[in-house]
Amino acid sequence: MSIMDHASFISPEFIIRAATERWEVEGAARLRHQVFVEEQRIFENDDTDDIDGTAIPLVAIATLAAEPAEVVGTVRIHEQAPGIWKGSRLAVASSHRRVGRLGAELIRLAVSTANGRGCTEFHAHVQRQNVPLFKRLHWFPVEEMEIHGVPHTHMLASLEHYPPVLDPASGWSARVRRGV
Repeated sequence: MSIMDHASFISPEFIIRAATERWEVEGAARLRHQVFVEEQRIFENDDTDDIDGTAIPLVAIATLAAEPAEVVGTVRIHEQAPGIWKGSRLAVASSHRRVGRLGAELIRLAVSTANGRGCTEFHAHVQRQNVPLFKRLHWFPVEEMEIHGVPHTHMLASLEHYPPVLDPASGWSARVRRGV
């Protein structure tokens, strides 16, 4: 039984890190499928693509009794060209969207990880409803567009707000509140 089966229980503590264990990578893939295929119907059967072969998957993991229990958030990052990084497929489980900071913590790890690997530009195509969150996190819009029939905004991160992370697998713990 997963934590998401217990609607009344939301762990107050999460681990934010690069997915290194098989269950973390599989949990990120499951979550992406739930959000982008089943819920948003952006993709018909599968949201995987060639980028998954080189991307670094990052995860937010809910804890149970202080132990990692379930992937409830994810994003992937990859280097498009030397120094040019991109984040994509940011997803948070529907049961955890009212938990403050999960998306923001994943974004912070994404840009900081790339920054630790020599990033000079960090890009993302952000669904329009998420643009205010990214603006609060020191991103600026470049251009509006449609991707897979969904309105997006191409955005760039202000790298000076994201200190380099050299070991994203170590990650950090985030204590968050529901409804923030």
